[in-house]
Amino acid sequence: MQNNILNIIQFVMSAVLIIAILLQQKGTGLSGVFGGGGNVYSTKRGIDKILFYTTIVVSILFFGLSLARIFI
Repeated sequence: MQNNILNIIQFVMSAVLIIAILLQQKGTGLSGVFGGGGNVYSTKRGIDKILFYTTIVVSILFFGLSLARIFI
């Protein structure tokens, strides 16, 4: 019973983590590898900052749930 609940929570957290990563602002991709421009530093503001910190928190929770499944 408890293992099933952890499985469901981990599945939901993985979906939230995937969505949070995909919603983040797109970078320059591979253009920097081939000498392309766009190496401008920009600070995160508004929803970008919230999404960034949300991604960090969700990834830490997902890792903690993974460890909990090992020990329970």
